[in-house]
Amino acid sequence: MKVLVIVDAQNDFMPGGALAVPEGDKIIPVINKIIPEFDLVIATQDWHPEHHISFANNHLGKKAFDTIKFGEIKQTLWPAHCIQNTLGADFHKELNTQNIEAIFRKGTSPKIDSYSGFYDNAHLKSTGLAGYLKEKEAKELYFCGLAADICVSFTVKDALKLGFTSYLIEDASRALQAEEFTAVKKEIEYMGGKIVQSEDV
Repeated sequence: MKVLVIVDAQNDFMPGGALAVPEGDKIIPVINKIIPEFDLVIATQDWHPEHHISFANNHLGKKAFDTIKFGEIKQTLWPAHCIQNTLGADFHKELNTQNIEAIFRKGTSPKIDSYSGFYDNAHLKSTGLAGYLKEKEAKELYFCGLAADICVSFTVKDALKLGFTSYLIEDASRALQAEEFTAVKKEIEYMGGKIVQSEDV
């Protein structure tokens, strides 16, 4: 079974959003075009409580993009984004959601961040995505979305560790920082993943 995983195609990551990814909205028509090529389409959704630990405004004297540590975990502080039940947490209005069979929400615990669609950043809690895919007997996973260098890449790397054949669709993804994405792509390929374009699916 060929599966498309759309990562966090949400308003707050689009131009004008709270944590905008450059040209984030450009991926929407690309994703809509490839959706019919897949047997199963699922999505992840950043879904933070208002007092989330990763929000800079919840730490006195800190600002967005500062880095702090919680135990052994290094945490980047972000502008407040994708707060539950807000417009910023909604999917982009032009994303074709009618074929999305399931949505997996992440970052729901106020005490830990969750970049990957599979686990929180400490790998203490599963979102249920891995079990769902295994029950569906999914083998080939294709990933796209935002941001390519953060949530998309963490999700792809977890998929590879779980034994799924994994592809990152480069032109259906955008990065917050281009130089980080270059390094991430090399890491994904080193782990056995493949970087492809939408025309290849």
